[in-house]
Amino acid sequence: MSEDRADSSSADGGPGEEVFTYNGGRVDPGESANIRYGISETYLGDPVRIPVTVINGTHPGPTVFLSAAAHGDELNGIEVVREVAHDWDHADLHGTLICLPVMNVPGFLAQERYLPIYDRDLNRSFPGREDSTSARRMAHRIFTNFIEPCDLGIDFHTSTRGRTNMLHVRANIDDADVERLAKAFSSNVIIAGQGPSGTLRREATDAGVPTITVEMGEAHRFQRQLIDRSLTGVASVLAEFGLHPDSSVHWPGWRVIIDDAGEKTWLRADAGGIVDMKHSSGDLVREGETICAITNPFKEEDVIVTVEAPFTGLLVGVLENPVVYPGNPLCHLVKLDDTILNALEREIERQDPFLETLE
Repeated sequence: MSEDRADSSSADGGPGEEVFTYNGGRVDPGESANIRYGISETYLGDPVRIPVTVINGTHPGPTVFLSAAAHGDELNGIEVVREVAHDWDHADLHGTLICLPVMNVPGFLAQERYLPIYDRDLNRSFPGREDSTSARRMAHRIFTNFIEPCDLGIDFHTSTRGRTNMLHVRANIDDADVERLAKAFSSNVIIAGQGPSGTLRREATDAGVPTITVEMGEAHRFQRQLIDRSLTGVASVLAEFGLHPDSSVHWPGWRVIIDDAGEKTWLRADAGGIVDMKHSSGDLVREGETICAITNPFKEEDVIVTVEAPFTGLLVGVLENPVVYPGNPLCHLVKLDDTILNALEREIERQDPFLETLE
């Protein structure tokens, strides 16, 4: 498309060796560029552009993408990517950062999860195809220009509206490079798995670009504690892979990797009504403990339905919208073994500040 525009600026430092190129431009070592890159057109024929910041370090190193808002109403990741791109000091960057704070621009403008074009899910459309649906065409232009050239990536998400997630990583840890990336992000919880077909992390990983998803909080808001905790994770990744070689990799204090379907479950409502949630995301619950109660408008005791924890575990996600139909999800619970449970209890006793981000 002829509508792509870029503003470039030079960084201090000597010349590096690796030029970053995309269809329509280039960013030389020691330069940064804020690009509005055309990926589609509106019904009026006007260009749909996504914001992209490319920071090419003065020293050679890996190329890393940070992406957010593949779902247009998931906002926490936008602030993470913006702060890394524009508030951090990258004067000694070894490698290249590709920062995509808003991939689903039409959804973001409408504050909707999906593309408001036949309600398609951009995060089920990767790697895309240039002669297919509108969503796949958009995905194709993003993927070929800014994802495939990378060596690894982090894709930020939140829960869908009406629910919230504690900060955790989702990753295909059967891939050793993805496992290294997931652990470097330093979250307390990693949920293992390939991810659905068409998701950015799965398709990028399959294309040779190890990628993780970071889930954090809820839609339609900035949650500062989760944003700050994610920034710690990004800094840890950049240290692990040598982009900021003088920085340190962060250890979260304890970590649980959930790679067995029997170790996690969505608890669903068996009755319709109004939910009285007793816990928040990130809370530790014991086997048999009441997680929530479902009542009718009259709070009649003989029709109250209580939902108890089937095992001792951590609430990764909980319902925020307090009304449910039968079958609606209430919470996402992951099992903890004794070692992790003991470590978590010690953290709670010490009131570790990272635990505050989970509560």
